[in-house]
Amino acid sequence: MDAVRTLAVYITMTFLRPDVILSSRKFGRCPEPRWANCAFGTIQTSIALLVLLSLVHPSRALAANPDLETVLTGSRQRIEKVDYRVSGRLTRVEENGKRTNYKFVAKAHWFPDGLRVLCEISGPGSEKTRLLLHMSVSGRVTIEAVLPGEKAASVLPFARWNEPLVGTDFSYEDMVESQFFWKNQELLAPEKYGMRDCFVLKSVPGAQDRTHYESVTSWIDHGILFPVHAVKTLRGAGQQKEFIYYGLRQVGGAWSASQVEAKQQGKPGSSILAIEFGSGKANLGRKDFEIGQSGAQEEKVK
Repeated sequence: MDAVRTLAVYITMTFLRPDVILSSRKFGRCPEPRWANCAFGTIQTSIALLVLLSLVHPSRALAANPDLETVLTGSRQRIEKVDYRVSGRLTRVEENGKRTNYKFVAKAHWFPDGLRVLCEISGPGSEKTRLLLHMSVSGRVTIEAVLPGEKAASVLPFARWNEPLVGTDFSYEDMVESQFFWKNQELLAPEKYGMRDCFVLKSVPGAQDRTHYESVTSWIDHGILFPVHAVKTLRGAGQQKEFIYYGLRQVGGAWSASQVEAKQQGKPGSSILAIEFGSGKANLGRKDFEIGQSGAQEEKVK
């Protein structure tokens, strides 16, 4: 900070003309004939100081922390290259071992205006839940849904985004990784998770980010820049949800997890999203993301 103060003084002395400084000392303000020069010098100084402060503030420039830039660029590029179809199971595992299984099929593609994810979850009976999630290039999320008993899609109110998805530990907004696009990002001290060396990224939403989480901390593998563990903290009570990624694999040059387990603090049991089949290069287009069509995820990908 001493260096910053010294540089600020230097900028002030540089931008204010000597006659303006002398006038200020003698009269307390600039003489009227020189008022324009004084005002101009003050404006220049203010601009210079604003630029200086923006450069030294850690949240202003990723370049100040090359590791943070690496993690964010890698995570965002991974999402921006998404083009997949997958099918598998979504399972709620109770404390006593009882399992409730749901069929899960989904597809996703990054378009010029952002990411679209369309998924369908079929319950033990004939009921189905269909979701269309859209995340813009700035990270803003919207969700449309066709819920059991409904015939048409409607926008899912934000108040419901944190509700359990078909009774599991996953919520509606957990179906998209918007945290990597939030405004505030901080790299914490590196840690090991299991045998993996990890970057630890703390993501905090800005005022424009719609989410029920106050922060998400992600453990991201150094080598492949893919998350292996995440802890999401809910707004208000501070309750936490833990996500563990298993079976990391590379398909068509892209890394993915074969299973994701979700656990809620203080709630027995857990939920598992298991991917059994998938294609990492599905060549999807806009017509593939029409939520109103039942069976939108129709085919099993092998």
